[in-house]
Amino acid sequence: MLVNRRLPKSLMKSKRTILSLILLISGFNLLMPAGSMAATPSDESDVRGAVQRIFDQLKAGQYEALYDSLPSSSRARLSRERLVKGLQGTSNLYQLQRIEIGAVRVSGNLAVVDTVMYAHVAPPFNADGKLVVQQYLVREDGSWRMATGDRATIDRFLKSNPSFARKFPIKRPHIFVKQDGKWVEFNPRGPGGPPRK
Repeated sequence: MLVNRRLPKSLMKSKRTILSLILLISGFNLLMPAGSMAATPSDESDVRGAVQRIFDQLKAGQYEALYDSLPSSSRARLSRERLVKGLQGTSNLYQLQRIEIGAVRVSGNLAVVDTVMYAHVAPPFNADGKLVVQQYLVREDGSWRMATGDRATIDRFLKSNPSFARKFPIKRPHIFVKQDGKWVEFNPRGPGGPPRK
């Protein structure tokens, strides 16, 4: 079920801000090629640990440390000061609660992780929300770093890695809002947006 499209514009803007913030934290591009190496249990454990650590830093407002979790290509385009300032400026809009880390797929130096992030949107909206989104990580200098990319970058990555694309199709993010005790999808595209599949 899609959330009522007549939500106040201010609530719609706030939900878009949450999605934009999560994607900003995750970085901007997928620049590391995926290999054909199969995932080992330690790879999956390391990836899960990295996702949880990054979420905990965001939740605790440790934005300086969060910057170091971005790949070098993202850090080259985004200064630490700009990231910290941007996050501090939106920190009063929501309160992160928890993350659920689902399936982890690793191929060489690339990992894809299914996550569900829960947050409470501050008054005057006073609503619980969740974001269902895939996170992308790259292994750089022996460490996993967040590298969730924009759609154009992801599409380029998929075209250059067709076997990875077939095995792990990319899912678009979904935002849900709790209404009357039930999670309903918020459609930021408005009346013309597609229903959730």
